[in-house]
Amino acid sequence: MLVSNRASTTFWHPFADMSAVNGHELVVASGQGARVRTQDGREYIDASAALWFNNVGHGRRELADAAAAQMMTLAAYSNFGDQATEPTLRLSDRLSALSPQEDCKVFFTSGGSDAVDTAVKMVRRYWWLKGQPDRTWIITRNRAYHGMHMAGTALAGIPANRDGHGDLDSRVRNIQWDSAAELAAVIDELGAEKVGAFFCEPVIGAGGIYAPPPGYLDEVRGICRDRGVLFVADEVITGYGRVGSMFASTRWALDPDLILTAKGLTSGYLPMGAVLVAGRIAEPFWNSPGVMWRHGYTYSGHATAAAVAMANLDVLERERLVERVVELQPVVARLLQPLSQHDAVHEVRAGVGLLGAVQVKPDVIAADPTFGPRLIGQLRERGVLTRMLADGSVQVSPPFVIGEDDLASIAGAIDEALAALGSIRRARPMLDVNLLPDQTSDEAGGFGSSDDRLLADVPPHHGG
Repeated sequence: MLVSNRASTTFWHPFADMSAVNGHELVVASGQGARVRTQDGREYIDASAALWFNNVGHGRRELADAAAAQMMTLAAYSNFGDQATEPTLRLSDRLSALSPQEDCKVFFTSGGSDAVDTAVKMVRRYWWLKGQPDRTWIITRNRAYHGMHMAGTALAGIPANRDGHGDLDSRVRNIQWDSAAELAAVIDELGAEKVGAFFCEPVIGAGGIYAPPPGYLDEVRGICRDRGVLFVADEVITGYGRVGSMFASTRWALDPDLILTAKGLTSGYLPMGAVLVAGRIAEPFWNSPGVMWRHGYTYSGHATAAAVAMANLDVLERERLVERVVELQPVVARLLQPLSQHDAVHEVRAGVGLLGAVQVKPDVIAADPTFGPRLIGQLRERGVLTRMLADGSVQVSPPFVIGEDDLASIAGAIDEALAALGSIRRARPMLDVNLLPDQTSDEAGGFGSSDDRLLADVPPHHGG
């Protein structure tokens, strides 16, 4: 495996075993489109869009130029109180127009973890302003990932991410990711008058890429609505096109109270997040004279990040990249499906946007905990960069600009990498592949198929 020639490092890597990483860093030096190069010149297909965020592809001069132009004018300024910068105001208006929420307001953050913490505080402050201060319980799902700040760690449905940090928030309840009945039962057990919100990734990401079971999102949204519990859609991964519509909340007609976004907002060219807030939730904050919500970040609405976000949205719309995700959705499923025949593979999940997971059998990993890291190493040797997810799945979530040949190369590399580790490919029934049906009663919404629905969801250009 090709790594840095430095003997040691002072850089403390996130999510890393530093005893293994120190002196063995893979240094990525440049990128173009769906490919990146390391410092020694080796090229890789970026099968994970870095960390889910590089939607428009690497090396976009238009985004770099937008940053440079804004920096020469005004790099940034505080947006606290009554102050604002022009790019921030323009981006806020644009996101409000793109949001499926009525009368959407926008609270900017520095990233997805900030957005989660903001949402937890906003939910609890909202109920306090509404005269119901006891509504502090938050319900989340197992497998869920909601960032790594204090609140997000407490909400985590991945136990390893919580372990060793103590009890960060005693008023969080975790339920099965696919059980609407359990959500209703837990709300009723706690008492709806004490539950503030249900946090839900429409498609679970870092926990393994799990699409919602048919009808699940409709059911949990109805449960929350009927019991007066706020519905928070964590779209840090799915927002800005990843599932084939600008928001998963649009694809599944969720009408969420809050939508949490980041990553694809700037395609990672600069750090930025945004909490999209339905007008009905913003109302007590906006129409209570003398009430200040004492919350915000140094870089909330950062002017240069906002300018880059505007340029990023321009690219998405001008090049019709969300439509491209719709076109590639069945391609990903078709290419990954044969990998389910490997005897080391538990399941292949694909068919929802530009997302796929090839899950290694839990007993394989239990017998050999090095299997996952060695599999990733084998993929690197074959020119593919990606990672293992929390459930032992290989992540497939490339930039939207990827070509079908590169998608085929990713699938081929996974096939070869599994074989190199001793997995044998045998014919198995198609039921081993978890695919989204082409047409479902809760999704097609009167269109001829899900794909037609997704194409209709692609928004018109919003002038910048």
